[in-house]
Amino acid sequence: MGRRIHRPGIGRLEGGTGAAHERHLPQASQVCDRRWAGDLRSAIACASAFLGLLLLVDAAAGTFTPARVALWSGLALLLFLALFPQRVTAGQGWLAVRTPLRTHRVRTDRLVSVRTPGGTRERLVLRDALGGRAELDPQTLVANPQLWHRVDTDIRVAAAQGHLCQPSTALSEVSERIDRETAWAVFKMSGLAEESDESSAH
Repeated sequence: MGRRIHRPGIGRLEGGTGAAHERHLPQASQVCDRRWAGDLRSAIACASAFLGLLLLVDAAAGTFTPARVALWSGLALLLFLALFPQRVTAGQGWLAVRTPLRTHRVRTDRLVSVRTPGGTRERLVLRDALGGRAELDPQTLVANPQLWHRVDTDIRVAAAQGHLCQPSTALSEVSERIDRETAWAVFKMSGLAEESDESSAH
């Protein structure tokens, strides 16, 4: 009998989905969207306020019935699902975008294309050599420098290996936005921004 070879690490990304599959991802090197928890709380608050307002209107009008409660609850649930934020996670060689319905994964070290569909700057579509596809808001990368650094490192690997042959304008724009925001953050922390405002006032 031949020996069974175990290949640890990112290679397991090529097969399997769901929670069982995620156990094979390198947990220690994961980087997550730090805004996600706050965005989730905002979505819950908006849906709850919407439901509460509708129930209050029904109670004031004397039309509070179980059927209407079920109707408004369903509408509030739809609103919550529409507002539910994507959860973006990345590690060495991979990126995952989780939505309420499913999780999309790509091998960032084997990317073949990065584009913005329809020319819009609000969505970034990543495709890898294995047929994987993930779509995310570029602002997620801009707001999370560590996440961007992880993805950018793997993109350079993909380009060096010949998978990503053409330079991506979308990635260049994201990189420029991150550089601008980083420079502005340093500018503000150094106190130069306040001095500049004072000079302008005089």
